Amino acid sequence: MRRRRVSRVATISMHTSPLHQPGTGDAGGMNVYIVESARRLAELGVEVEIFTRATARDLPPVAELAPGVLVRHVTAGPYEEMDRADLPAQLCAFLSEVLRIEAMYDPGRYDVIHSHYWLSGQVGWLAKERWGVPLVHTMHTMAKVKNLLLAAGDKPEPQARVVGEEQVVQIADRLVANTADEAGELIDLYGAAEQRVAVVNPGVDLDVFSPASQAAARHRLGLPLGAHVLLFVGRIQPLKAPDVLLRAASRLLIEDPSLRGRLVVACVGGPSGNGLARPSILAELAVERGILDVVRLVPAVPQQELADWYRAATVTVVPSYSESFGLVALESQACGTPVAAAAVGGLRTAVRHGVSGLLLDTHDPAEWARALSRFVTEPAWRDRLADGARAHAAAFGWQATASRLVEVYSAAVAHLHKTPVAINL
Repeated sequence: MRRRRVSRVATISMHTSPLHQPGTGDAGGMNVYIVESARRLAELGVEVEIFTRATARDLPPVAELAPGVLVRHVTAGPYEEMDRADLPAQLCAFLSEVLRIEAMYDPGRYDVIHSHYWLSGQVGWLAKERWGVPLVHTMHTMAKVKNLLLAAGDKPEPQARVVGEEQVVQIADRLVANTADEAGELIDLYGAAEQRVAVVNPGVDLDVFSPASQAAARHRLGLPLGAHVLLFVGRIQPLKAPDVLLRAASRLLIEDPSLRGRLVVACVGGPSGNGLARPSILAELAVERGILDVVRLVPAVPQQELADWYRAATVTVVPSYSESFGLVALESQACGTPVAAAAVGGLRTAVRHGVSGLLLDTHDPAEWARALSRFVTEPAWRDRLADGARAHAAAFGWQATASRLVEVYSAAVAHLHKTPVAINL
């Protein structure tokens, strides 16, 4: 019987480019996931070609992200930044260009399609039918889950997205869930067939995000050596709930005014999604709460500098209303900094409660203030969590993620063609 080899993957990321800076616009953990998994897949001998929408006229048609990893810029709609809500209107244009590119090569160029987010899944659905290859899909976020956990004043995801996700779930040959909790949501909320759902934990770059001197990191960032640094990293939008940190910090200062000269509340990231409507909302809230003097608002930074922010922090705060995994929590722990996180979604996997950080079942700023005060007033306890954070993060490497993805791809191809698969390692 002929054995099939998984040697090239067509990755579809329509709405956000892997070349964009995480923490700005629509770029976030999904971008990191696509980049890092693609790099590691290439190291395993599986080539990856990433199709993404071109957002500038001067972008090259093809760019090499890493050896064995190409980014293909697809023209679909205006080059300037588009609101994600307008992208469904560009699905036909994007799909047409993807199919045109594939048609330039001999048949069978791609062994499998891996789509990310529901818009890409719609493209992958039709490409799968045209190319005769399996579709593997990763949701990253789900409308039904987000709508169950909306922040105050946040807008629910539209029904068109719900229907689009349901279609992708039904057509995909395999669904990749970041955690067992997410797998359960796919099965319970979307009716996914259990045998088609595979759990693949995301990873962290343990070379970039690693423990190092807190004092040296604070010196490089211009932070006081003796400060208590409460850190938020991510896109500034209601879903991520950075306001919870600012409200909790204001309560800390009310309860202990002596902290004012020693407290730094740092928010690293840019406005995104619904947050674009009020890009200055955190500055406004800091003024309203009387804590502007302790708040630092920092644009998104490259990974090497981001690692310094984690190392410099006393605790990283992740108060999101919904997270498919929570790479920020994992990156922080890999740097030896414990995490205070909301007990939602993948954060329940990314953080070990009482071992590498704390998980809170509330978004009440008073409860968050009480939790954060422990990191400030109990240094020995905080140091024990730091040790646990390093140990916990060490189990999550991108190499393991890529190896597991190859297994998923191989199973999808084998099921479609009913033949054994040779994994190209």
